[in-house]
Amino acid sequence: MPNSAQSIRIGVFLAVFAATGFAMKGVFIKLVYPYGVDAVTLVMLRLMFAIALLWMVRLWRLHASSDAPETPIAPLDKLKLFGLGLLGYYLSSVLDFIGLETVSASLERLILCLYPTFTVLLVSWFSGKPIPPKIKRALPLTYLGMVLVLAPELMNAHADWVGIGFVVASTLAFSLYMAWSPAVIERVGSMRFTELALTVSGLGILVHWLISHPLSSVVQPWPVWAYALTIAIFSTVLPVYAMTNAMKRIGAGRTAVIGSFGPVLSIVMSMGILNERLSAVQWLGAAIVLSGVWMVSKK
Repeated sequence: MPNSAQSIRIGVFLAVFAATGFAMKGVFIKLVYPYGVDAVTLVMLRLMFAIALLWMVRLWRLHASSDAPETPIAPLDKLKLFGLGLLGYYLSSVLDFIGLETVSASLERLILCLYPTFTVLLVSWFSGKPIPPKIKRALPLTYLGMVLVLAPELMNAHADWVGIGFVVASTLAFSLYMAWSPAVIERVGSMRFTELALTVSGLGILVHWLISHPLSSVVQPWPVWAYALTIAIFSTVLPVYAMTNAMKRIGAGRTAVIGSFGPVLSIVMSMGILNERLSAVQWLGAAIVLSGVWMVSKK
């Protein structure tokens, strides 16, 4: 097999693996909540495990490339990296985990998949550049689909508007992170940026947890620790590295298109594991949302 074809196949596999790992996050979180852990403690445990694993890989990478030391980070980029770390992995994670206390994993993943469209709007707003016509056509389609997905939930007298609001706020926070981070990533490097941003996020959630929780709350049943470690490995660290390497092999556009099928994977797993169900109208809305996201993501 030619090296180029083999590299593309590996890239596609890595992109699918990353999409699957991210899609499993909501399912894992819904499985752990019955053990009584709260959102902030679970985010803290997840990020502590993730940071430990990331820094093991980072130190190994630095040792392996000792002949080519990393360039220093400019003071302004350090400040921006600090802010982006708090925004992208601390704030968005806390808001998402709180929302998942009451919102289904299927609905959460569908709302989160709106971040590409939010990001496009924010980039256009911040840069003053017009939105390309193709994306203008995709955005109404995407939001129409989300209306169909949310309508049965919101018409329910017991609908949790607050939980949905938390997930939407999480999506907006991550979209801001995606809109502001590329310039810093270009100067710092993608892997170093991710490792350092996650470290900042971990410190942020640790401080949050220490202020808002007694130290005794770290005592949790062993399944909570097991799920937190599982989320850190299979829904954080491995997907992050897989997605980064997939983008190197097949480009950001193809990786994003493959990643847009994550919500479908979440719905299928939620139906099989959590017994969640979508109505026919919600399935139609999900298909429309994914069509719009695909149009926005592809070149």
